Amino acid sequence: MEASPGQTPADAADPPVGLDSAPSPEERRRILEARARAIASARETAALATLSVVAFGVGGERYAVAVEEVLEILDARGLSPLPAAPPWLLGAAVARARVVPVLDLRQLLGLDRGGMADLAKIVVVEHGGDAFGLAAEVVVGQLELPREGLSIATEGPFAWIAPDRLAVLDLGRLGAPAAHGG
Repeated sequence: MEASPGQTPADAADPPVGLDSAPSPEERRRILEARARAIASARETAALATLSVVAFGVGGERYAVAVEEVLEILDARGLSPLPAAPPWLLGAAVARARVVPVLDLRQLLGLDRGGMADLAKIVVVEHGGDAFGLAAEVVVGQLELPREGLSIATEGPFAWIAPDRLAVLDLGRLGAPAAHGG
């Protein structure tokens, strides 16, 4: 049966119940289970249709990471420099009671490099059990990207490219700090 205006698909599957007759406990459970399945299916369909990301800017470009990989966003003023660190390693920050290295995407991706003062935020991510920070000039926030418009990236440490050139990072291809010798 199709849903009429104002009804959910789960409501359409339910027969009308008269005011003078209450459904039996078994019938009530069947109705509630059908509604729960319909709601879960609708949410799953919506989740599959979009990719939730946290977007940020660095080096004049726009990047994003999957929401589920983001632990927190810190102010870059908490960044402590590390003496004799490689150029791609800006320093370390404390995130959720642990010290995490902070990477300079400008250096790793060959972008125009600004100064430390240009970096205002640290996007702390976790991938493969490793946590590390990505220095950013600005954090745009959470975005829902329609999957149908995303292109699979063929080069670089990217998973997807959105039509507006927002590049979604593949943290596995970017490499955790240990992959860079740090």
